[in-house]
Amino acid sequence: MQIIQQILFIGVSGFAIWLFAKNIGIIRRNIFLGKDENLSDNPSLRWKNLFLLAFGQKKMFRNPLVAVMHFIVYAGFVIINLEVLEIVLDGMLGTHRLFLPYIGSLYSFLINSFELLALGVLVACVIFLIRRNIIKLKRFISKDLDGWPHSDANYILITEIVLMTLFLTMNSADRALQLQGAEHYHETGNFLISGIIAPMMDGLSTSALIGIERGCWWLHILGIFAFLNYLPYSKHLHILLAFPNAYYARLETVGKMDNMENVQNEVKYMMQPELAPTGDAAPMKFGAKDVFDLSWKSLLDSYSCTECGRCSAACPATQTGKLLSPRKIMMDTRDRLEDVGKNIRSNGEFKDDGKNLFSHITVEELRACTTCNACVQECPVSISPLEIILELRRSLIMEDSNAPQEWNVMFGNIENNFAPWKFSPDDRDKWVEEMN
Repeated sequence: MQIIQQILFIGVSGFAIWLFAKNIGIIRRNIFLGKDENLSDNPSLRWKNLFLLAFGQKKMFRNPLVAVMHFIVYAGFVIINLEVLEIVLDGMLGTHRLFLPYIGSLYSFLINSFELLALGVLVACVIFLIRRNIIKLKRFISKDLDGWPHSDANYILITEIVLMTLFLTMNSADRALQLQGAEHYHETGNFLISGIIAPMMDGLSTSALIGIERGCWWLHILGIFAFLNYLPYSKHLHILLAFPNAYYARLETVGKMDNMENVQNEVKYMMQPELAPTGDAAPMKFGAKDVFDLSWKSLLDSYSCTECGRCSAACPATQTGKLLSPRKIMMDTRDRLEDVGKNIRSNGEFKDDGKNLFSHITVEELRACTTCNACVQECPVSISPLEIILELRRSLIMEDSNAPQEWNVMFGNIENNFAPWKFSPDDRDKWVEEMN
């Protein structure tokens, strides 16, 4: 019977890992549909960002209470998964609490630490559910979260609660079996949390306790495998992608805009032809119409979005009733990228489907942005919705000549007067002299 369980476990584990790797490979290919961009400079500062923003969750601590709860969930997810390593090895080798003979008393300390974290995760997830569904914080009830995004967040929180409950129940039954002297259930010492529940199981038979312990053990590990393969379809993919996204975050001053190479080359042809590139020039294209025109970092941003809404909560356009929501920009970009990826997988290459990013993001949204960088500043995982907005704007204006009349007047003034105002440089100088 034991060998059958081992074979079954190895089969389930192998399938879960294969499926996860396959889905991650698809996401990676989708991300690299974007334009190449070199973000490998200054590795020391990048590693610093990784540890402060991803591991340390620096920006989350602007709200200490929420930050502590989030950190508990995060730490619980990372640290408790160390215990999953033992579960996986036990399942493959047919052992029980494999590490106990090797680390002795330290084992009890570790399990107790895991249990305290599990309790913390359970409590924090309950509070987060209450905030989303009962208190209904404003940034969680926005229209851009209707449907799947709202359900997705609840599914993960409920899953975390179930997994932690299974973990504690498994340990409670295990401890009860230890007290009964059941075979293979080695003495570990008392457990801080599950030890409180264990006496409630005193009236149960050994076979019933083994059934509870084994049932919880299987449900716990199967739940983790299911969670693992749910991540690629969920906003909670940020659990993994937050780390590379923080590492590859832009190091320039927030708000700095990249010059367009095509425009620079045109200026060189006119003003400094000796510095202009020679040979056949590539067809000029300004800004972005579709995901292919964005950088791979912007596409990584879209997959890394936590949908927390801190960007939209800080956005002056969103808060004054404008159509723009930076969170929706990231979600729409990811949706379009997913559609493109499916198109390529179905056809072997991309077949024009008559859609682009403007099929998801409206002109009104793009024009509402004030480029204040509040969204960039607030994002806990170094996402920049502004970069996508600016590239789409550039396409609208420079490719389609689609700009409000007021903007066209400003562009004309800049071209003729070197400033947004209608006054010439001489008139502005004269005005300054008069003021002095």
